[in-house]
Amino acid sequence: MLKVTDVSIDIAGKRIVDNVSFTARTGTVTGLIGPNGAGKSTLLSALAGDMPLSSGAVQLEDTDPQITPVKDLARIRSVMLQDVSVAFSFLVRDVVEMGRRPWARTEQAALDDEIIDAALEATGTTHLMDRDIMVLSGGERARVAMARVLAQRTPIVFFDEPTAAMDIHYQEKSLGLIRELALHGATVVVVLHDLNAAAAYCDSIVCLDQGTVAAAGDVDSVFTSDILSRVYGWPIEVTKTTAGVHIAPRRAEPGALHHSLITSASWSNSEATARR
Repeated sequence: MLKVTDVSIDIAGKRIVDNVSFTARTGTVTGLIGPNGAGKSTLLSALAGDMPLSSGAVQLEDTDPQITPVKDLARIRSVMLQDVSVAFSFLVRDVVEMGRRPWARTEQAALDDEIIDAALEATGTTHLMDRDIMVLSGGERARVAMARVLAQRTPIVFFDEPTAAMDIHYQEKSLGLIRELALHGATVVVVLHDLNAAAAYCDSIVCLDQGTVAAAGDVDSVFTSDILSRVYGWPIEVTKTTAGVHIAPRRAEPGALHHSLITSASWSNSEATARR
């Protein structure tokens, strides 16, 4: 499992994450939620061993990611980042194959081709495998990134906003894959802004606000109108039925635009009409 104890993270002299503790158990999906700037991505990077802690401790199974050699760590945890842009030209299959590099020269390497093919199929990217990843859409790149993570086959998996660029079909399919990883024994931590998706696919929730834990527990205990409205600073109604939990923010009323913006837009439209 993943155990987080009193973790704090400072960046450029500013505390981004403050005294965070929680446990993500084997076979479960733990959702990290919270408003922009709450510290979710920073915390996830530290859990994965990619960012130093200012204090506290992280335990991945029996391993401290802060001191574990990179290659050994890559056999314990895999990470799908929020930014799935690629700086160099690679074929899609080559990108997915990168997930197998931690297992080079091990007995697992004999399964590389089978695992890569299965990861491509699971994410609906088999037809893209001979394409240059640089020409793919954002959603397609995200699915390739997920295929790479699946191919790595680690017991602990971190996802940072994995479905942000995907259409609704692949959002649901990808979240289903994340859920299935947990059902087969993985420990999964996923950062999500879509609260309805978090309610539907997560077993437990850690809600961050300004770097601290505002609430933590199962979906029913964290997803309340009072907690979410307070954390997000916006009226949110939570409805719970036998079908599940539904989160509905109050719709914003028109009237937030400053008059100078409206006037400028009207002037531009008038000028364009006059010039015709």
